[in-house]
Amino acid sequence: MKKKKERNRTRALKNNLYALKLGWQIAPELVIHMAVARVLGYFEWLFYSAFFMRYVINAMETEQEVTSIFIFLGVTVTVFASMTLYNQYLEGKVWPIATAKVYKKLNLRLFEKSTNVELSCFEDSEFYNKYTLATEGAADKLIETISNLWGVLFGSIAAVLGFYLMYDIDKWSVLFVVFPILGNFVFNRKLGQIDFNRNKDMAPHNRRTAYVNRVMYLAEYAKEVRLTNVFSLMRRDYREAIKGVADVTKKYSAKAVVLHWFYVQFTFSFIFEGVLIYGAYRTLVNDSMSLAKLAVLTSMMVSCTWILIGFTDYLVAGFRNGLFVDNLRNFLEYEEKIPEDYKGDDPGDVIESIEFRNVCFSYKDEEVIKDLSFELRGGKTYALVGHNGAGKSTIIKLLMRFYDPTSGEIFLNGRNIKEYELQKYRALFAGAFQDYQIFSLSVLENVLMRKSTSEDEAEAVRALKLAGVYEKVESLPKGIHTTLTKEFAEDGAVLSGGEYQKIVVARAFVQKRPVKIFDEPSSALDPIAEYKLFESILQDGQDKTMLFISHRLSSVQNADWVFMLENGTIIEQGAHKKLMANHGAYADMYEKQAINYLVTDRTSLEGSFFAADKEVAE
Repeated sequence: MKKKKERNRTRALKNNLYALKLGWQIAPELVIHMAVARVLGYFEWLFYSAFFMRYVINAMETEQEVTSIFIFLGVTVTVFASMTLYNQYLEGKVWPIATAKVYKKLNLRLFEKSTNVELSCFEDSEFYNKYTLATEGAADKLIETISNLWGVLFGSIAAVLGFYLMYDIDKWSVLFVVFPILGNFVFNRKLGQIDFNRNKDMAPHNRRTAYVNRVMYLAEYAKEVRLTNVFSLMRRDYREAIKGVADVTKKYSAKAVVLHWFYVQFTFSFIFEGVLIYGAYRTLVNDSMSLAKLAVLTSMMVSCTWILIGFTDYLVAGFRNGLFVDNLRNFLEYEEKIPEDYKGDDPGDVIESIEFRNVCFSYKDEEVIKDLSFELRGGKTYALVGHNGAGKSTIIKLLMRFYDPTSGEIFLNGRNIKEYELQKYRALFAGAFQDYQIFSLSVLENVLMRKSTSEDEAEAVRALKLAGVYEKVESLPKGIHTTLTKEFAEDGAVLSGGEYQKIVVARAFVQKRPVKIFDEPSSALDPIAEYKLFESILQDGQDKTMLFISHRLSSVQNADWVFMLENGTIIEQGAHKKLMANHGAYADMYEKQAINYLVTDRTSLEGSFFAADKEVAE
């Protein structure tokens, strides 16, 4: 246990020094001004307590010349006025500019890092929790950590100097310093432990109240709240959580009150009253201390006490901030397994072949892809089909190097894809995925997913027409420049799920890439809209390598080759007609989906869709 505490202290110290180094890299002027401001603050306290008071009272007792007193006062006023101007300069200019600089540069570092780590990091709950803890209020916490570090360093120096000055006045007076030391390092520490345990015990109750609060104001819950009696359940959980908070408070309140009383008495009462009584006795009873020394001693006692309190507060905050810095440091120093800026060879833009060779992939010790081998030839159309959980989407993530295989290799044009520059390799693919996101940007920007030029608008319009959603976009208040969602725009447009899905497909249409991937691109569409969309997809991809993922087999029967997956491996493959003739798993799945509209001789996509849709409608 002792070794663990020592390791924690060492780690906390290293983390605080890391924060200082990071702050220096981002805004060195902030670090310097913080140090200077802290030094001047302690100087002001000690100078006033130890020198100013002693000089003024001594001058009055010894009846010094008024001129010398006024010179001293003038110099003092000038120095402190300069310090005040400096503090105003800090408050009015340095802090706002430097803080904004820290916000900008630190957040840019975090954003750049977050876009460079591999996708699996965001699917790892432990890593993601550390990432969110690192980024939440990162700039404020970094500035606070640096400020606290200077508080600990210069506070310790100021405390030692203050105690020395007290010792110089009266060596026995230093003994009274024991009281605030006990108050801060014993009782305040125990209070801190109680606060920690209390907050820990309250955490589940606070999470529950936060959840209920969130449910009651978020729009996506509003319909269920109004159509059901779920509010009574939320109210029940809220009351139970509040009761839990009250019970935890009662559990620790008695001990906290007692410890707080001892903390106040030892930190303030015993030293303040003790030094005053001791000094008064020395001055008034045995006449062994001058009035000037008594004034300086009492003033020094007050200053030293507050310096010591500040020092312990900074010290405790330093250990607390060490946890934040630890998360920040771990995130910024994380070595990516598949860095987005990975350099390698240029793959070119011609697709001859893509091959999976004995590929296995495990996610959290669960094997989801098992010894998978297949080949895609350039310019052909392929389909990955199977039930949910068969591994279709995982194959796409492996193909695009969001993950690397646990074992086995993936080849592009005969070379392992790890040999290629990652960004150039990914630039070979355009995709429309089922887990798409619509951004609070214009329709044009949602299609292009980048800054647009004057030539881009016509291409985006073509893609929207091909996706079958342009008429809807054209009817919006600002047409293609209408903002989607109402997140930041009162006049923003909220479309249907199918219309959003068509906009996502338009993203794939607008990109001139040799490989097009469509992952369940019609899941939100009705059969006729699905037929029209796949007709456009095939029209757009005539000279490209096409890869479909679907569990609706009527949408992929015109593919050149179909791979039927189950539990992460291929159980059947071939053209649609061949697979139907085999009467295997593919044919069984197809017949179950199309049992009411299956026609024996369907050689064209149009015939198959119209026949199927007619039967479904009936």
